[in-house]
Amino acid sequence: MSDFKMKYEIIPRYLTGPSKRRPRLLLDQCRFVVSHDTGNPGSTAASNVSYYENSRNEMEASAHIFVDDKQIIECIPFLTAPPEKAWHVVYDVTTDNQRYGADSNDAAGGIELCYGGNVDLSEAYKRYVWVMAYSCWKFGLNSATAITGHYILDPAHKTDPMDAFKLIGKTFNEFVEDVINEYNACVMEEEDTMILEHDWQWQMLGDALDGLYNKGIISEYSWVEKAYSRKLTQTELAWLNMIVYARQNGIQV
Repeated sequence: MSDFKMKYEIIPRYLTGPSKRRPRLLLDQCRFVVSHDTGNPGSTAASNVSYYENSRNEMEASAHIFVDDKQIIECIPFLTAPPEKAWHVVYDVTTDNQRYGADSNDAAGGIELCYGGNVDLSEAYKRYVWVMAYSCWKFGLNSATAITGHYILDPAHKTDPMDAFKLIGKTFNEFVEDVINEYNACVMEEEDTMILEHDWQWQMLGDALDGLYNKGIISEYSWVEKAYSRKLTQTELAWLNMIVYARQNGIQV
């Protein structure tokens, strides 16, 4: 599996348990991810997690991750530790079973978007889209089909995440498209990056390409410059390797 670009930090701040909010039961194989918003305008990721931890209201209600414009906080293990169950969709609904063959609480992640008040929703949305894409990558899910909304699963009682999405003019389909694009960008960018840890390695690569240029084996000095400036990608180096191999074996390319 290719790497995924870690654009943001996921902060583990786990609820103590076992409790009704965090039963400490391992999640079954993750099959999909449910998109939520908090329904509590102005609350932050930290304040929601604090409420879950300290509230005397012991409802069986929780989520794995809260996202605002500054933080991504995981309060029930999902992405940074072996995933556990969270209670984020009632068991009475059957839409999740019809779509994915499992109950959301048993086989899905629940991710909450914070909005309103002092929360910069455009920034929170960027983090939200990224963590959704990362969740799909982490569990090998198709980001085009494995993301659903709480309102889709329980339309009689829930409207999230559309309360938040409407504030920035996003339909749910547009949100899914944003996740797909983020997924592709984070995977492709990592795949096409030269991973050399030390300056001396880049210097050696530049010197090698400089020597090949001076011998006429490669014809453009820009490749040498890209190596010295640490901008040469894996794709470009693979292409150069093929050209060098061909020319050293008498093939005119």
